[in-house]
Amino acid sequence: MKLPASKAKIKANAKYNKNHYERLEMQVLKGKKENIVAHAKAHDGTLNKFLNRAVSEAIERDNNTMDNCNK
Repeated sequence: MKLPASKAKIKANAKYNKNHYERLEMQVLKGKKENIVAHAKAHDGTLNKFLNRAVSEAIERDNNTMDNCNK
């Protein structure tokens, strides 16, 4: 059985997250969230991993498209 995190551990995690991560908010049309979450769990395990991968792939694809346009 896993013990609950201590107050000190929760505080330390919050401090670490505040110093190392930034938050983004995203809005989707009603009904779309369920499909996105299900897809993320099936392919990446978590919504956060999926969204980070999707953004990284979109940026790389967009940059490659721009590079090809400049040739």
